[in-house]
Amino acid sequence: MPIRQLSKEVSSAIAAGEVIERPASVVKELLENAIDAGARSIEVRIEGGGKRLVQVSDDGEGIRSDELALAVGRYSTSKLESVEDLRSIQTLGFRGEALASIGAVSRMEIVSRARGEQAGSRLAVEGGLLAEREPIGASSGTLVRVQDLFFNVPARKKFLKSDSTELGWIARLVSRYAMAYPARRIRFEAEGRERLRTSGSGNRREALAAVYGLQDAQAMVPLLEPAGIGTGFELAGFIGPPPIHRSNRREITVFVNGRWIQDVGLGSAITQAYHGLLMVGKYPVAALFLEIAPGQVDVNVHPTKAEVRFADPQLVFSAVQRAVRASLLGQVPVHPLSLDHPQPAPGWTSSQLPADRAEAPERVIQLPVQGTARVPILRSVGQVGATYLVAEGPDGVYLIDQHAAHERVLYERLMKQVDSQSAESQALLEAITVEFAQTEMELLADNLSALGTLGFRVEPFGPLAFRVRAVPAVLSGIAPDRALRAVVEDFEEDESPLAEETEARVAARVCKRAAIKAGQILSLEEQRELLRDLERCQAPRTCPHGRPTMVHLSVAALERQFGRRG
Repeated sequence: MPIRQLSKEVSSAIAAGEVIERPASVVKELLENAIDAGARSIEVRIEGGGKRLVQVSDDGEGIRSDELALAVGRYSTSKLESVEDLRSIQTLGFRGEALASIGAVSRMEIVSRARGEQAGSRLAVEGGLLAEREPIGASSGTLVRVQDLFFNVPARKKFLKSDSTELGWIARLVSRYAMAYPARRIRFEAEGRERLRTSGSGNRREALAAVYGLQDAQAMVPLLEPAGIGTGFELAGFIGPPPIHRSNRREITVFVNGRWIQDVGLGSAITQAYHGLLMVGKYPVAALFLEIAPGQVDVNVHPTKAEVRFADPQLVFSAVQRAVRASLLGQVPVHPLSLDHPQPAPGWTSSQLPADRAEAPERVIQLPVQGTARVPILRSVGQVGATYLVAEGPDGVYLIDQHAAHERVLYERLMKQVDSQSAESQALLEAITVEFAQTEMELLADNLSALGTLGFRVEPFGPLAFRVRAVPAVLSGIAPDRALRAVVEDFEEDESPLAEETEARVAARVCKRAAIKAGQILSLEEQRELLRDLERCQAPRTCPHGRPTMVHLSVAALERQFGRRG
């Protein structure tokens, strides 16, 4: 084929792919434009997970009527003029690509009125093609309505996730900007329901409460600024004490000069500061806001502006790590020793170790599993490390992980009731209210039907809470709040065996929380009861997530170890 220059339409669609990856990218660009425009009030409205509609309105400076068409052209910006300006960028946007990229892959409408103008203007863009600008009555500020995202790029549209997943990305994004800009009133509405609202009072802890809930926000401690860093470097924010943690790094939020970034080095600095304070596989909740001299950071690294380069990355890493560690050791109170034992799992009355011991990480022993072979009748011998049961079988010794085994027993009991449509519920004496972060609310709402099938009775209770009225009778020993939180956490286990079965996946998560824990001492009779229950299971050799419940040491292997057989 001969070499030829691509049309403006094609080149714009290609360029848009670098900036607009998903609906959350649209929200990010429009939010940052509103902040740069000096908006005090910003409203985000979403439909269809952002695929059908993204609308962002603000009360900022607005766009002059005679500049509106120019604003949607590529490389059009009011934020810099020369290459030298790139060395001292103090705005969120500067590349002049956002509106052009959005308009190239959607049906976009902009209504704006600049302060001082008598009337506003409306401009429509469809697939990069501009319609004629027309005057319109409008309040000061800008409203951008983006519909049918990727309607003209079907390959990109096909790879978008479900509406709930895309909405989750947007919710996390809006929540982060709400924390970073507490002096702005931010309202977030999705699918006709308000999901987030901040007052714009400037109180960052108040903004944290809107995102994480009042209880967690009150427990978070302010960051102590590191000493000896010098001028041009300021660090502020809040960090969660060790009891407030997550199963992933998703709630580690870092802003640099007002810009949300994803930096592996800074994330590592924060997690390393918690060394020795969190269990393996658990990660802190943190919201850090770094202000650094523009000349010491390069923000022109990637079209999405989500990455930066520091002139002295080691200095920044060290400062963040020392500040977080000092704040933890200096302000987080010593976790009190509770004399209350956790509730036992159904049918168990064992004495237990304190909660911190009961939550000890499980030791995983890999064992090849062949099918779902039944286990032989076992005779209980004892318990090792308050974690593993020792049992004798006709062909040797078995070590059973008590947590994984009980998890399998509970799971099969619960799923048997679900399959027969006879799941029994145990009503609570008093309904329990459980608060969630904004992003967790979306995930839980998506699983309410599955929870109902399992025997839970859960209902929304305000913008950031659910109320639990009943739990499955099989799991009556689990604390209701732990059961619900298990549903929304990113799981540390491999869930691929249950990926296509919502009820089974939710049941497995909840049963993991309800099962007896490593560190829990069992009487000999309790050990026997667990073994009998495991023998009756259909798939006794693995937990619902596929982790082995037991290892086997044959008599022949023992004889070889003791030199009785060559």
